[in-house]
Amino acid sequence: MIASYLNSMEWLKSGLFWRTFFMLAALVMASMLLWFASFRSLERTPRAQQLSSQIVSIVTVSRAALAHSPPENSVAFLTTMARNEGVRITTLHREDVTAPLEKNAFNTELGASLTQTLGADTRFARQVNGETGFWISFRINDQPYWLRLDTERIEPPITIPVISWAAATLLLTLLGAVIISKLINDPLAQLSQAAYQIAQGKRPQPLPERGPKEIRETNTSFNSMVEDLARIETDRTIILAGISHDLRTPLARMQLEVEMADLDPQARAGMQSDLVQMDAIINQFLDYAKPLDNHDFEPVEISELLLQVIKDYASRISNLQIRTDITPGLIINGNETELHRLFSNLIENACRYGKNPDRQTVLMEVQCSLKKNGKKQGVLISFRDYGDGAPDDDINRLLRPFTRADASRSQANGSGLGLAIVDRIIKRHRGRLRIYNHEHRGFVAVMIIPEHRSR
Repeated sequence: MIASYLNSMEWLKSGLFWRTFFMLAALVMASMLLWFASFRSLERTPRAQQLSSQIVSIVTVSRAALAHSPPENSVAFLTTMARNEGVRITTLHREDVTAPLEKNAFNTELGASLTQTLGADTRFARQVNGETGFWISFRINDQPYWLRLDTERIEPPITIPVISWAAATLLLTLLGAVIISKLINDPLAQLSQAAYQIAQGKRPQPLPERGPKEIRETNTSFNSMVEDLARIETDRTIILAGISHDLRTPLARMQLEVEMADLDPQARAGMQSDLVQMDAIINQFLDYAKPLDNHDFEPVEISELLLQVIKDYASRISNLQIRTDITPGLIINGNETELHRLFSNLIENACRYGKNPDRQTVLMEVQCSLKKNGKKQGVLISFRDYGDGAPDDDINRLLRPFTRADASRSQANGSGLGLAIVDRIIKRHRGRLRIYNHEHRGFVAVMIIPEHRSR
């Protein structure tokens, strides 16, 4: 139950700094309370014995003074005791209305000690006839009396020094918790920020390789990993661009030879189609290898750009039908060329793999709206076709480079980079992408990109 309560607390969902701070502060405060309770428990017996001796002394002195003094001296004695010592002595009557002492360990121990000294018939009360205090009975020549002490003598109030000590201790505790939390959190926050920059396609600044051994080793390994990733990215870009560039020359020559050769029209059309597919694959290689500079970002009216891409494809592909529900005037911060490539890849992917059951036409639904509720706010864009979808086992692999679903492997007209390019562009735009099979039929790609906010 305690674990579920802690997990439900809102502050536990916050950053590591506040989580560590509150846990350290709670731990130290709990230790202080435990120490205070232990101290009160250990000093209870000595305090009860000391107080018992004081009360017995007061009772003995009062009994002697009242028993052996003239009446006029007795009155003066009682007045002096009430004024200077806070002790009042009154006659005990049977009709007195009393309230018993609170039942706690200290009162029990004090009562046992006083009873042992003053006699078993000693009575105690915290209130007599509506007057509060510590009341104890005693006898003078078989005449019963009440002796009243101020409650503060039994349970001393918490004084200003005690409050000051507790406040200073609490302040030092919180200050120490802040320092410890910061020492723990800062290296992890730097590491988290650097990892986030890598996820966004940026190269972070090297982490400081100083501090405790574990932090130094972690930062050193992370810096080495960043350098390796940058080198791999550069090598991959050079290799893909080089291969794609080298293939363009023989491809152009083959296209020329097909045009000039005396071939059967059907064979010529088939070879030209293959060459077009090869050229499209090379273009995808170049698109994937091409770096995207975030400094090229500028406000883009995503609604208008999406409508332009849809209009262009609908005019060029006769068997393509696209239904749209696009909110006008939506603006994001991005690169228009890359966003155009993103939408084109999704439409081409639907034309290639998302044909209707008749295998002739392609029906797509494209939606674009502004999402403001919830944590994931921004411009929401979805593409859906009515094809066979992708095998469920392949969904998680489709965003990887050079990956195609099993259902489409028989078609050699794709490089497996279409969705990988889409995912890469969305991440560069600080967005998120989700792909899945629609429950009624078809393949769905949903993305959300942060809305542009003017300063």
